[in-house]
Amino acid sequence: MENFTSLKIENTLKHSLSKMNFLKPTPIQGLAIPVALEGKDILGTAQTGTGKTLAFSIPLVNKLILDKNAVALVMCPTRELATQVMEAIKSLISDRINIRTALLIGGESMQNQLRQLGKRSRIIVGTPGRINDHLKRKSLNLSATKYLVLDETDRMLDMGFTPQIEMVLKFVPKNHQTLLFSATLPQNIKRISEKYLDKPERITTGATSIPIAKIKQESIQVFRENKYDELINQFLSRKGSILVFVKTKRGADKMVKRLKEEGHSADAIHGDLRQSKRDRVINSFRKGLKRILVATDVAARGLDIPLIQHVINYDLPQTPEDYVHRIGRTARAGSYGSALTFLTSDDRSMWNSINRLIDPNFKTLSNNLSKNFKKGKRGKKSNNKKRKFKSKKKSFKKKFKNRKNRSNQFTFKKYNKK
Repeated sequence: MENFTSLKIENTLKHSLSKMNFLKPTPIQGLAIPVALEGKDILGTAQTGTGKTLAFSIPLVNKLILDKNAVALVMCPTRELATQVMEAIKSLISDRINIRTALLIGGESMQNQLRQLGKRSRIIVGTPGRINDHLKRKSLNLSATKYLVLDETDRMLDMGFTPQIEMVLKFVPKNHQTLLFSATLPQNIKRISEKYLDKPERITTGATSIPIAKIKQESIQVFRENKYDELINQFLSRKGSILVFVKTKRGADKMVKRLKEEGHSADAIHGDLRQSKRDRVINSFRKGLKRILVATDVAARGLDIPLIQHVINYDLPQTPEDYVHRIGRTARAGSYGSALTFLTSDDRSMWNSINRLIDPNFKTLSNNLSKNFKKGKRGKKSNNKKRKFKSKKKSFKKKFKNRKNRSNQFTFKKYNKK
């Protein structure tokens, strides 16, 4: 498939694509769309930012144009991703295509969602938890579902949504088409696909665990107590928007409060924010009104902000796969980006795991990372040997300076792009 005009889809949908200036498909779109139009199930894997949403949205809309009674259901792991998927689908539904939609996500008014469902919405996009809420209230009827999409399935399973997904699937009739998309393909995804997909076509584009080649990846060794100061140094030395990943919601709020007090343009995004607040934060960052966005891993999937120039891993993620999804927020839509990771003496084990995921030939780092920090560790203050302590302090500063000069020794040489 060289261009969208060659697709066997309805003319009204072709008109929408032309109006949006979509001409040439991405690799995942070129492979998945023709198969989906044939009505086959798909097990698809591709890196983030490769156009998966359009890959399932075009066949979805086309199917509902042809079958006036059919319903399509799209499940996403996060509210942000569900919102963005709905926006993409709505952009395909021009005035000529009269298909009503309903967005079912937590943090939004239940009454508003009930009104949407009451208008016989045929495209349902939502998160597993809220979709289950509506099924329990009997406000959602999935008996006419002919098209099911499980988007970012690996993330949904990581977040513990397996029971909710399986509960939803009990309400979906057996005679339907299923498209399962995932950034990675662990064993639990394979089990889900074997259980719920019917002879799926396996579609993949590139190595899904390898970060996008246009991301310049670097790492720097820092003491835990010096991380914030080093972060400020990075803000001052870099131009453009910056996405900072931290471990906890409390840590994100605390960092943003301090940054604002020091005059930096920053905001935080995490799971505790109301949906309206999350939308305002994302829109503010997307429009360039805020330069720095501090996030937990809730933002690692689904955030489609093409203007992120830099990703900084202030804290390492909980899983190696999340590293790939984090840095995939930059270098979107063919542009270049950079990803910097802070490493402390406690990070050796996870850092090795990340490297092994990215490069199967990677040789596990020895205790060098821990040793480098131990060598520079401050000695205990002596009660009666003040001069000796000063000497040690001076030596420590010298070593730390040397170590700073060696800070890029863990840079991913293989993937760097100038």
